[in-house]
Amino acid sequence: MRCKTNALLEINHSIHQRSYVDWKFSHLADLVTTPPKQRAGNGGRVAYRFVTRSAPALTPYYRRFYAEGRKRVPKLELDSLALAVWLMDDGCRSRNAVYLNTQQFDEQSQKIMLALLREQWGLEATLNRDKSYYRIRISVAATKRLARLIMPHLLPELRYKLPQVTP
Repeated sequence: MRCKTNALLEINHSIHQRSYVDWKFSHLADLVTTPPKQRAGNGGRVAYRFVTRSAPALTPYYRRFYAEGRKRVPKLELDSLALAVWLMDDGCRSRNAVYLNTQQFDEQSQKIMLALLREQWGLEATLNRDKSYYRIRISVAATKRLARLIMPHLLPELRYKLPQVTP
């Protein structure tokens, strides 16, 4: 997100996740004037993206998540769709567990995320060291529960982000 007077949101993924960008576009189309487009990225990568208009409706979200210009996580309520989007955006599987790549958040924000997962959904998770940063690791048992919660919202082409669990 970026903000001057009002906030805008850029959705940017690999071209391999084109259907996911198109899905997001379908949900945000009222805030967008130009449909998603392919774009050359660094190192020969190809991105697929769109940007919303600057909109008053987005500004409160920017202020909550980017207080004092720094990305952080406020207390919020996560529904099963939000969990699915979080996994589709930042998740990856590791054997029978799931990691959420939260390395760009400070430790306090990551602790808030752990509490949200535990308190709102009963999902046990810990911070896992990834080189010099930390990311969230959802336990094997909680990964099975997560799969059951998000499967109705998960795009089929992004199911690879979950281990082969029997929900």
